[in-house]
Amino acid sequence: MDRNIMKNPIALALGALALVVLSSMTVSVVPETKQAIVTSFGEPKRIVNAYKENENFGSTNAGLTFRIPFVEQIQEIDKRVLSVQMEPQEVLSTDQLQVQVNAFARYRITKPLMMYKSVRTEAALNLRLAETLGSSLRNELGRRSFDTLLSAERGQVMQNIETQLNREARKYGATVIDVRIKRADLPTGTPLDSAYERMRSAREQERATIQAEGLKEAQIIRAEANAEAARIYAESYGKDAQFYDFYRAMQSYRQTFLSPDAETNMILSPNNDYLRKFKEGQ
Repeated sequence: MDRNIMKNPIALALGALALVVLSSMTVSVVPETKQAIVTSFGEPKRIVNAYKENENFGSTNAGLTFRIPFVEQIQEIDKRVLSVQMEPQEVLSTDQLQVQVNAFARYRITKPLMMYKSVRTEAALNLRLAETLGSSLRNELGRRSFDTLLSAERGQVMQNIETQLNREARKYGATVIDVRIKRADLPTGTPLDSAYERMRSAREQERATIQAEGLKEAQIIRAEANAEAARIYAESYGKDAQFYDFYRAMQSYRQTFLSPDAETNMILSPNNDYLRKFKEGQ
């Protein structure tokens, strides 16, 4: 019989093909970037190369796995960081502005069995998270003004959205890593011009406030410096009144006669009281 098979190349080829098909249905390769769920008639039996926190590539359980042909099936689930994009939509802020927002989130499937039992596929999970991201974004931005997105409060807004999205993602065996607003624009025309004008007015008021506070502090510092100078002058006068009088006179002479801005000629009598310090040394 073996000789008949050898003489019949078609039968030999069909036998080899059947062997290859049976092998492919028995042996599967799970790559490093995937985690696989082995099911039997839709019921999960085991997980191959499941995600583990702080796991190093190269030391995972990826590789060959075996299953029963026609009885067990394998569904691969990504272990890498995935992204969900939200369709651009309009959000009404508290200052009654229609803000056009576009956002995205990054997540990872950390519990593949929970994901399989809840939504079955990655596409279904991505759709659920996109819907939740949109509703969380509308709820959060609807309680704030447009200026919030341009201030330091933006970080807190993103944190709140990430918390809401993560609460929903855990129901499907996923963990949200980050949420970001790609763009937040006002419709062109009057709403945008009005928003710019309000922002400009707010910045002008802030500038005026800072300038007034600076002038106030400068006056306080100048007054304190003058008071300190007067105190030092008073102490000096008390220690040596003649020297203090001489020192002040020398300062006055320097300011009067040696000043680079002094272009006026002065004619004074030698007996003028202003020049008495010149005569005292003679």
